[in-house]
Amino acid sequence: MKNLFVRFVKNESGATAIEYGLIAAGISVAIIAVVNGLGTNLTATFQKVSTALAPTT
Repeated sequence: MKNLFVRFVKNESGATAIEYGLIAAGISVAIIAVVNGLGTNLTATFQKVSTALAPTT
């Protein structure tokens, strides 16, 4: 039983998985922020083009 407890305390694979999860979450937040910013700029650009191409009557 003592041997099992010692192996459990020395096992770091769970901590590594959590670290990778935190890194993936950080990258995801960064990607979402960039895409959100680009989406806003892209919408504004298409609106300008649409306004410029609209026929004036």
